[in-house]
Amino acid sequence: MIGADALLKSLENQGVKQIFAYPGGAVLPIYDRMPTYGIKRILTRHEQGAAFAAAGYSRATTEVGVCLATSGPGATNLVTGIADAYMDSVPMVAITGNVFGHLIGTDAFQEIDIIGVCEPIVKHSYFVENADDLPRIISEAFHLALSGRPGPVLIDIPKSVQIEEVDEEVWKNIELNNNFEHNLPGYDLTTILDLSDIDLATDIITEAQRPVVILGHGVCLSQAETALKQFLETTQIPTTWTLHGIGCFPYNHELALGMLGMHGTATANFAVANADCIIGIGIRFDDRITGIPAEFEKRKKIIHLDIDPAEFGKNVKIDAKLAGQINETLPKLTESLSRKIAQNRTKEWREKLQIKLKKWPLDTDKDQKLTEIGVLNKLYKIIDQEAIVTVDVGQHEMWAAQRFPGLAARKFLASGGLGTMGFSLPSAMGAAFAGYETWSVSGDGGIQMNIQEFATLVQDNIPVKIIILNNSFLGMVRQWQELFYDKNYVDTPMHNPDFQKVGEAYGIPSYKATTHEEAEMVLQKMKKHTGPVLCEFVVEKEENLFPMVPAGKHLSETLLNPTDKIDTL
Repeated sequence: MIGADALLKSLENQGVKQIFAYPGGAVLPIYDRMPTYGIKRILTRHEQGAAFAAAGYSRATTEVGVCLATSGPGATNLVTGIADAYMDSVPMVAITGNVFGHLIGTDAFQEIDIIGVCEPIVKHSYFVENADDLPRIISEAFHLALSGRPGPVLIDIPKSVQIEEVDEEVWKNIELNNNFEHNLPGYDLTTILDLSDIDLATDIITEAQRPVVILGHGVCLSQAETALKQFLETTQIPTTWTLHGIGCFPYNHELALGMLGMHGTATANFAVANADCIIGIGIRFDDRITGIPAEFEKRKKIIHLDIDPAEFGKNVKIDAKLAGQINETLPKLTESLSRKIAQNRTKEWREKLQIKLKKWPLDTDKDQKLTEIGVLNKLYKIIDQEAIVTVDVGQHEMWAAQRFPGLAARKFLASGGLGTMGFSLPSAMGAAFAGYETWSVSGDGGIQMNIQEFATLVQDNIPVKIIILNNSFLGMVRQWQELFYDKNYVDTPMHNPDFQKVGEAYGIPSYKATTHEEAEMVLQKMKKHTGPVLCEFVVEKEENLFPMVPAGKHLSETLLNPTDKIDTL
């Protein structure tokens, strides 16, 4: 048995069911052995698609997604997907081939130092020098990807290692699936739990008159939804959520205010802007939810719960911290507060926010012409709560995030930290392997970033329902140009193909809708279809997205429309 066998058998031992991959010279020994093992190969049409698909599978499940690429350009094409996973704390293992060991460092054909390229965007990297090390490395890589704050791990394997014979004892251990003791100096997760500030946090929350919880991706990653609900119902604190917090708390609960941030609900932004206490649970205090940090911090105490101590004080000053898995720290805080807190102390605050929710509803579709809001509202009415919806980046992403809060955790998938166009289609391709109804929503710009993956969907009959919202613009950038650059539409008008014909050319049943009636009819057809299916919705060209916090402004300056702002306290 050779290194390629050691790799594939070790992946089998980790429970890997499919690899999203693209072949090349530096991974041919691995491909030669693949038919021997029970791992399904998904041949993407671009390595970036493989990385996004692996991450999409991971986002939709609690498992590690795996992608594979050859050396040189194959490896560098994975980089955007790896960076996206790193920014959003998504567990993934990316495997690359490299040139023969004796050629490393000679600028050989298709050689690249992918370890060096990816150093700032992975949790850890391995350059494999010995085939006998592969079982241990695979075991460690999966442990690193999943534990603590999740993230991507890179394994670079020279071709010489792939064909090197594996020691007989090593192979016996692989076949027996023997566990490895992970000797990872500096990676001691047992020291992370830190509740030293719990009394301080309890006192701050108990004294607050206008507290607000901001929940984020960490709640989902820690599977702490039940602990969160107990905390909120015990304390009666209103809550808002980040883009990745969608689904972690019931959107129709009396304490729910909707999504926060640059395009969050007006009430959520009002609440956070005027709060005297913020409890951030599993969030990064990203600039898209804080606006100007110095303004965000004013007149409020900030408590932060997170798995990663490096996040404490990174973006905003905090007054108390609880470090550890949210499903460990939050119940302790709930227990501490249950002995002291008076639920009726914030009654006036909660009532004020309920008035704002009624005063500032999200835009409804009043236009007789077909709009993006109209299509998304229709889609939300027909999908199940357990359906998966993936989005690209731009106006449609934020409209969907505002309107799809009823989806369950791990069901609304977006490129949050990196904001990657081209994310939706390949991530839906991977997410579909979770076994749920899967919809990919893209604009006419984003779909063309990875449109070649139509072929992958057809070849493997992956049941992704593709929605293309075609407004013939890069919509979000155009909106900024309209509002802040005097309608100087430079390079945002798009000359597009006929997407219906493109889908048909790939062999995907494809439709086009230009009216509300056609949209409703086609969405019903798509829902019933069992394989890949596509519809191009031709929508209004200059529809604008609100609420909106202009760049460089504070949450209190949220625009309800081009001229009106939210109230002050």
